Amino acid sequence: MLGTKQETEVGMKLLLTSGIVLVVLLSYTLTLGKGGLLDIWNMKRDISTQQEQNDRLKMRNRELAGEIVNLQKGTEAIEERARSDLGLIRPDEVFVQIIE
Repeated sequence: MLGTKQETEVGMKLLLTSGIVLVVLLSYTLTLGKGGLLDIWNMKRDISTQQEQNDRLKMRNRELAGEIVNLQKGTEAIEERARSDLGLIRPDEVFVQIIE
């Protein structure tokens, strides 16, 4: 037997409410849930930050590798390093310090 008009209206309201709840839950999961849009945005930001750090470290590694080669091949680099880091001078030189 078919339901009355009131039963049909109640059924439609229940179906509509269920549909709205389902859409809200799916939207929440898509945006804020694990693996959702917010997580993806945060991961992209973290990847970008890490990539920048990696680029800086690669440049530093290249500079250090070049300095190693210079130190291994010649005395000029060693002398420059001793002068700048240790303040060493040759016996025939006079040390002059300028204070600004």
